[in-house]
Amino acid sequence: MSSETANEPVNVADNAIVYVVDDDESMRDAVSTLLRSIGLRVKTFSCSQDFLAADRPDVPACLILDVRLKGQSGLAVQEQIAAHQIRMPIVFMTAHGDIAMSVKAMKAGARDFLAKPFRDQDMLDAVSEALAADQQRRAVDLSFAGLRRCYESLTPREREVMALVASGLLNKQIAAEMKLSEITVKIYRSQAMKKMEARSLADFVLKAEALGVKAALGTPSFVSVRTSTPRP
Repeated sequence: MSSETANEPVNVADNAIVYVVDDDESMRDAVSTLLRSIGLRVKTFSCSQDFLAADRPDVPACLILDVRLKGQSGLAVQEQIAAHQIRMPIVFMTAHGDIAMSVKAMKAGARDFLAKPFRDQDMLDAVSEALAADQQRRAVDLSFAGLRRCYESLTPREREVMALVASGLLNKQIAAEMKLSEITVKIYRSQAMKKMEARSLADFVLKAEALGVKAALGTPSFVSVRTSTPRP
């Protein structure tokens, strides 16, 4: 790490946390001191087992992970983190990295890969970008969860209408598809739009697309919906 003057990172949540896993105590202390100097909260660990077993508050976070740990590689830890369904950006650091290793880490979802010794500003930039990415991902998750709650409040008929509207059908066509009167379809659509908090028909369709709501024409009782959060 260099001693160059570092700028503050981009705006991140006040409650954000940076986790550092490195079996080198001096490196843990140096990285921790650097990040704390700009007001970030930091938790350090000498091994991956301690990190995986630790309590992790539900706040924006990122992980700084040494690629070579005693008895285990950081890449193996990356796989364990994925297996534990821990969703946070990872910034790798290593004194022994090579192109193949960095490519493998990045393909597995690593946010950045810093070779030791690295400039203080490079670390701060990497952490800032990682925390901002996690903050954005969490916002998307929260928005999608709200969308799902709205969708779950719809009746089966309202869901069918939503799916058929998203398929591009007009009220008259939907009425024929569902074997209902056009006025009844309008009522279902109005109720569905209100429950989905849609400001317009276009917004209604966009929310259906975000949820992955689809209808199989000819069998309107079949409606599928995405259950996982879309990637930001």
